Amino acid sequence: MSLMRSVLLAASQNRWLREHATRYRFIRRSVNRFMPGESLDDALAAAQALRSKKLDAVLTQLGENVKDASEAQKVAAHYAEVLDRVHATGLRAEISVKLTQLGLDLSPDLCFEHLKAIVARERKEATVWIDMETSRYVDATLNLYRRASQSGANVGVCLQAYLYRTKEDLAGLLPLRPSIRLVKGAYNEPPHVAIPKKRDMDENYFALAQELLRAKKEDRCARAAFATHDVALIRRIFEAASREGFSEKDLEVQMLYGIQRAEQERLAGEGCRTGVLVSYGSYWYPWFVRRLAERPANLWFLLRNIFAG
Repeated sequence: MSLMRSVLLAASQNRWLREHATRYRFIRRSVNRFMPGESLDDALAAAQALRSKKLDAVLTQLGENVKDASEAQKVAAHYAEVLDRVHATGLRAEISVKLTQLGLDLSPDLCFEHLKAIVARERKEATVWIDMETSRYVDATLNLYRRASQSGANVGVCLQAYLYRTKEDLAGLLPLRPSIRLVKGAYNEPPHVAIPKKRDMDENYFALAQELLRAKKEDRCARAAFATHDVALIRRIFEAASREGFSEKDLEVQMLYGIQRAEQERLAGEGCRTGVLVSYGSYWYPWFVRRLAERPANLWFLLRNIFAG
């Protein structure tokens, strides 16, 4: 892991910076590139604009590690509202939730009740995505995903390619015929937990992607979404998919709002199912700094805004 990435990931967890950095105008200007605004209305407007470009939206309210049950209940109620508004407007949009925002730190059973209520609200043809958080939450997250999946629920889970354990986790999930969103990973993890070198992590991502493609071909995976902005890696995955007999229309890629926009539109134009993760909310500081850590180009964008006044 590069020194700059390590520094940024540490900064994303710093409480003082979270409380003070959001006051600076140049930071708020930079955040606007990666999220359409703080309100649900902003996110829905962005989803509508994406739809005109044949892009799907995945909506997520920023926040994590709620402190009390009433706060978790408010988050669950908010996502119920999101789904109601999406259904009423006919948008091509799904949602992605963090389990610590639904009360996982308070009680796995409380969290599951909120998750179950949200999933029941969603249409059967759509997916409620569960985000993966830091490595200490992987077991709890996968356990709740299994509980939700056993009832035949329309739910998917995120797996992180930089964790050494993910190959084994994927193998354990395949008997459930899961829906998987594969990401690289964006948290500050120790080197014995997460692959430290980018090149090695990219190779692990590709190996996991190949396993997902084989599982999808054998109908052991309901849905495989490759969530990455790495164009070269996407090209390798598409080439591997072609060798397995898939066309671009059989594949799904997900990216973040504001990143690789031209590539998003190119993929959608060629028939690939392309989703855009649209984040919104006031709790954006840790999420934003993790975005800076993912790609050096994002950091240079921040620096340009500093000098722009």
